[in-house]
Amino acid sequence: MTHEQHIGWALLVPLVAALLTTLNGTRPNLREGCTLVCAGALFLIIASLAGHVFAGARPQLTLLEVVPGLAIAFRVEPLGMLFALVASGLWVVTTCYSIGYMRAHHEGHQTRFFACFAIAIFAVMGAAFSQNLFALFLFYEVLTFSTYPLVTHHGDDKARRGGRTYLGILLFTSVSFLLLAIGWTWVLAGTLDFQEGGILTGKATPTVLAVLLALYAFGTGKAALMPFHRWLPAAMVAPTPVSALLHAVAVVKVGVFTVMKISVYTFGTGLLQDTGISLWLMYVAGATILLASLVALTKDNLKARLAYSTISQLSYIVLGAMLANSWGVIGGSMHIAMHAFGKITLFFCAGAIYVAAHKTEISDMRGIGRRMPITLAAFFLGSLSVIGLPPFGGSWSKWFLALGAAEAHQVALVAVLMISSLLNIAYLMPIVIRGYFFPAGEEPSRSEVKEAPLLCVIPLCLTATCGLALFFFADTIYGWMLPIAPLVVTTP
Repeated sequence: MTHEQHIGWALLVPLVAALLTTLNGTRPNLREGCTLVCAGALFLIIASLAGHVFAGARPQLTLLEVVPGLAIAFRVEPLGMLFALVASGLWVVTTCYSIGYMRAHHEGHQTRFFACFAIAIFAVMGAAFSQNLFALFLFYEVLTFSTYPLVTHHGDDKARRGGRTYLGILLFTSVSFLLLAIGWTWVLAGTLDFQEGGILTGKATPTVLAVLLALYAFGTGKAALMPFHRWLPAAMVAPTPVSALLHAVAVVKVGVFTVMKISVYTFGTGLLQDTGISLWLMYVAGATILLASLVALTKDNLKARLAYSTISQLSYIVLGAMLANSWGVIGGSMHIAMHAFGKITLFFCAGAIYVAAHKTEISDMRGIGRRMPITLAAFFLGSLSVIGLPPFGGSWSKWFLALGAAEAHQVALVAVLMISSLLNIAYLMPIVIRGYFFPAGEEPSRSEVKEAPLLCVIPLCLTATCGLALFFFADTIYGWMLPIAPLVVTTP
């Protein structure tokens, strides 16, 4: 199989999964078996291509040229490959978790759920491998529409309200800002292709470029920069598997991946540094990091607290992109993977607690660690990864981001990163302490050990372990990301 065929199959397999899932809707075991097989096949395809890309290959595939110079085309580079590798791998894990969760909770419309899930992964693969802004925008929007049925899965008034907020904000930002920015870029540069070093150098004044950067930053609503962040907490009405993969990995990561890719391949890090147009956006990201963490402290609902934590953590990646130096770009890119494993673990645990103990409020989780010791242990490990304490992968990405802020002489932003980690401790560790050390509120007869179904527990243990393992493989990811760094840096 050629590298180009790998790209084609990576796009086709999720669509095949959606089709097989729909055709086997009345046979749950076969339906879910097809989903698992396709998820495993996609990960193997991506993994087999990854080695070539990280070794320097840049395979390309053009599907359709809409007009001369404007095509639905794909080119695989290290940043997109890292994102695709993380998303495809976690699709396998989340599918297993979803089977356990959906069956244990007796959810309806499971066929629609798995089919839309597969289409969303198709959109993620398309966005990750896009060669130009036109293709990226198309798959960005496919992801929005394919996840709307997942957000509104329960079909009640609360789900519909959440879905309206979700769809309204994401469509408003992408059509009003992002599409305008893409059209403006076409006029200025005469191309929408992603190129090393960017395509906008010498094409406009710093003022015009600053306005264009603002349109891209806020037009990419999935990056959840304040004030366009409310869609993410609203989307927490979805079943926990949706929150886990799509709102801890796929949807939100497409947002920050888009910001990073546009920074590196459309503006170019050299242009951002030379003109200083990204300085204000660094502080918007820093404000989002702190404000979202402070809001998280006030939330008693576990998924709501995790949602605001995600808003904060996404802005780490935006900050890395706007720093536009080697440490910032590498740290932000690494955080795509590091945060994914930590946060998906926390969402898995939240869902497991809901399935086994029917609890959603943190104040009701006194003593839950004695009833669900494995789940809370995994939650503890996931929390350490999100906080960024060694030996967990999140410590490396935050370290590189701090180095990037220091290299840019932004002492205030170094302080933001440090304060944010303290706030992470403040809103995550009380959950663990309450679960392990507070007396249970139930009668002794109801306090026996009772974990969620095995298909829920195994995935959360696996992702928690991966968060630990990433600490020891950080140098590998660092090496993968070096080609997109703006300057040559020495291995630490």
